[in-house]
Amino acid sequence: MWNVVSAVLLSTSIDAEENHLQEVIDFLQRNQNFSIKEFTRNYGFYLNKSTLLKCSYFGVPCYAEDFEHIFTEYGNCYTFNHDEGSLNKKASTPGSGLSVLFDIKQSEFTDEPSLGYVDAGITFVIHSANIRPKFDGQGVYSPVGMHGHVSIQHLKTVIQEHPWGECNPYLNLEYHEVYSTYGCLQECKSRFIKNECGCVPFLLPGIGKECDLQQLYNCVSTALYRIEKFNICTVGTYNSTCPVPCEETDYPATISYSTFPSEKAAEYLSTKLGKNTTYMRNNLVYIDIKYQELNYKITTQQKALSASVLLSDIGGQLGLFCGASMITIIEIMEYIITNLYWICIFLILKAPNVPLWTFNQSRYRREIQEC
Repeated sequence: MWNVVSAVLLSTSIDAEENHLQEVIDFLQRNQNFSIKEFTRNYGFYLNKSTLLKCSYFGVPCYAEDFEHIFTEYGNCYTFNHDEGSLNKKASTPGSGLSVLFDIKQSEFTDEPSLGYVDAGITFVIHSANIRPKFDGQGVYSPVGMHGHVSIQHLKTVIQEHPWGECNPYLNLEYHEVYSTYGCLQECKSRFIKNECGCVPFLLPGIGKECDLQQLYNCVSTALYRIEKFNICTVGTYNSTCPVPCEETDYPATISYSTFPSEKAAEYLSTKLGKNTTYMRNNLVYIDIKYQELNYKITTQQKALSASVLLSDIGGQLGLFCGASMITIIEIMEYIITNLYWICIFLILKAPNVPLWTFNQSRYRREIQEC
């Protein structure tokens, strides 16, 4: 059964010749209240004292209870320091951060290698506390029997709003506190699938009936294919469904590895954990995440020409090529207004003489006729 669930999590289409779909239908008929969400939660990877052997954050011990459970395309995942500000620490020197030691318990793996599950280790993402993690394209992998040394930087990007940039500051997400392109895509897919299939996959945000396995195979997979083929949820530009955010925080990571445990460490840990060296090399993953430098970088997109700069450029060009300046323009305007003023005065003073001249001209003609 877990192979079927694993295929759903990876959105993998199962060949009909394998009869997996019929297995799903038969299973659902016997278990009307089956929830793939609860099944993944109960039988996927778990985090407790037996899997989290060591945890320290800036020298302070941490425990499995400090991690928040979330669902991703990898199944069960756990986020440390999920509440922004809850575990803020001040550091005076680089090289300190989060240190964790996992026991992944390979013997309990049930994933089918034919579906792509061929590795053993821990996949993690370093992300801002107020956005959901994105593993596709951003996940960092640390294999068993290795000590991963991760150094990170703090980068912030500020993008101008349209028309100078591509962001839209007025966009808000329904199920995410802070706007992000990934969160927007998730909500876009959720809305489309809900309209098409009448349910919401548990991996996507939304309120509604949870999609069962049969709906995932028959409808959701087709809906996801249509989203990709017809570009229903687009990304990037201002007019797209999900433009880039106006502010974005990234933590680019550089990772290096060393063999773990060493011979001396194996002797020490075998006594402490009650495990032999072979087990530790095949199941333990040691990860240290530290800041590379105690600073951060901000990249700000600026307008190429502001209104004041544009006016200054126009004035400078006119002064250079036409010999014009603001005083010259004022003098020209003064000349035009003055001339218009005197023309109006002349017309007003001359207008009453027109009827008198006409009257005298008529009288002169009559006198000539009388003579």
